[in-house]
Amino acid sequence: MPIGSDNDLNKRLAVLIDADNVPRGTIKGIIEETALYGTPTIKRIYGDWTSPNISGWKSSLLENAVTPIQQYSYTTGKNSTDSAMIIDAMDILYSGKVDGFVLVSSDSDFTRLAIRLREAGMMVIGMGEKKTPNPFIVACDKFIYIEVIRQHSAESSILGDSDEYNGAHQDGAQNPSGEKKKQGKQKGDKSEKILRKVEKLIAESVSDLSSVSGDDGDGYVFMGELGNLILKKQPDFDCRNFGYKSLSALIKSMDRFEVDFRHTADPNIKHPYVRDKKA
Repeated sequence: MPIGSDNDLNKRLAVLIDADNVPRGTIKGIIEETALYGTPTIKRIYGDWTSPNISGWKSSLLENAVTPIQQYSYTTGKNSTDSAMIIDAMDILYSGKVDGFVLVSSDSDFTRLAIRLREAGMMVIGMGEKKTPNPFIVACDKFIYIEVIRQHSAESSILGDSDEYNGAHQDGAQNPSGEKKKQGKQKGDKSEKILRKVEKLIAESVSDLSSVSGDDGDGYVFMGELGNLILKKQPDFDCRNFGYKSLSALIKSMDRFEVDFRHTADPNIKHPYVRDKKA
């Protein structure tokens, strides 16, 4: 079964990150990319957090619920982080709590680990910079370059400020009678900006599902899967913030998308599918 099929989207994944070989500021993109292949149930990053080189990761780790694992560098020139990450990976494997691993590093030392995990029936996705040695790349089921993830994250900049995000609908709904027009215009502009970002989030998620699920070419994706992916990318996403009771109602309010309700085996039940008209 190819990576990205419907069953794969429900896989439990362990995300293990080598802080010594991953650029700071890519954590959010890494977690969002992982959501395309399953649910990241374990998220750990390994490094010597007493080192000034990686001490600035704190805010990024807190925002993405990634657990830092302390590993002192016992000897100069030797990488103790690799050993700690490999030991944890094997412990997780034998716990039976995950269906696959995401190994984030540009270090070829993890080649044997990737091979061993695949031998145990695990799906292994690698993420690293373009300088990553080829043996590690080919040892994974799929390998994704950090540069690609970073570019995608920079273009998205999804729903940055949570206060701005949560107040979008309220701001847009104020001053219906035209009072305080200047202030109302500013708030209306703010609301429109947020809704454009939401539209972009939905469009990108539709595109992601189309590419990984192997649709039949009509561009439609199942609304339920779309909602799950959006929540994986943006856990605080809530249609009620914009005055809608459901994702379907929110999407139907946007001219960019088309919703198709399809019959099932039960004539009384229809499933909604959505596509991006601009795709």
